[in-house]
Amino acid sequence: MRAARLIKMVLLLQSRPSMTAAELARELEVSERTVTRDAQALSEAGVPVYADRGRAGGYRLIGGYRTRLTGLARSEAEALFLSGVPGALREMGLEDAASAARLKVSAALLPSLRDASRTASQRFHLDAPSWFKEPKTPELLPVVADAVWDDRRITARYRRGDTEVERRLEPYGLVLKAGVWYLCARVADSAAPSVPGARPGREAPVRPDARPDTGSGTRSAPFRTYRIDRFSSVEAEDARFTRDEDFDLPAYWDHQAERFSRSILHAEVVVRLSPEGVRRLPHVVDPVSARDALAATDDAPDPHGWATVTLRVESEDVARTQLTALGAEVVVLAPESLRSRFAEDARRLAELYRGAAQG
Repeated sequence: MRAARLIKMVLLLQSRPSMTAAELARELEVSERTVTRDAQALSEAGVPVYADRGRAGGYRLIGGYRTRLTGLARSEAEALFLSGVPGALREMGLEDAASAARLKVSAALLPSLRDASRTASQRFHLDAPSWFKEPKTPELLPVVADAVWDDRRITARYRRGDTEVERRLEPYGLVLKAGVWYLCARVADSAAPSVPGARPGREAPVRPDARPDTGSGTRSAPFRTYRIDRFSSVEAEDARFTRDEDFDLPAYWDHQAERFSRSILHAEVVVRLSPEGVRRLPHVVDPVSARDALAATDDAPDPHGWATVTLRVESEDVARTQLTALGAEVVVLAPESLRSRFAEDARRLAELYRGAAQG
């Protein structure tokens, strides 16, 4: 533990002209007294750490000293590629590895480039969760993430409605969608045998939280996507499974997310939309549904720019909630049951505003 801290201290001093004891203590998460002792230990070991006295003083390396301890470990290199999503790194238990990787890269850069990490973080930040939702990190996410990194099968218990099932899974990849973590995995019992230290094995698609789908992959093994927060237990096995190097996680997820979006659209409504309603439609209903509806309409807009489209929706109740957000920019034409509900909503609103004006 102390050896790792001493190395980190050298890398910190190598990446900056000088640092105060307070700054080092904050970075190393120790007391200033410990920083003083560590600096003394480095000096005794031959590392030229110099302490400047006074209020503006601090610690620095002298004589152009450069350490060769900048080689990235595998976990650090992998974490470095995720360093733009600090929240995700923290949730997967990779924050320390990413911090070490950034330090090593910083130490290897020319002095004129060493502030690149700081200037980038000041200008770009990714906040993945949706608005008005407090993200909750699944307790078992670090265990699942370790298995994904190491290609190790897992035995997991998963809550499905009121029941709980157990599955042996080959965890292929993790996806963070709107603050929710998903695992894309192949059901191990119907996949190829595990091979210690091996790779390759082909996928077939699956929608989020779906039942088995053999899809169009070269193997018939079913694949599923699981919400990590629904796992009640996860245990990693020792043997590695065979992974398909051609598996494209982003493409897989995009395809399955679109399939899932379409699979839940069980009803149709016919609406007239103003030009503003057409513009806002993808922001209030499923974007896939909006895109399909607008692309499929054959009728040209009327002289006032209103267009008639047939829209696939999850249900009448969902359509009512979503389309209400368009206000006077939409008129429901069918089904009659939904049109009647909108007419009733409009009547009640008119009465409320008429009463407010009189009151």
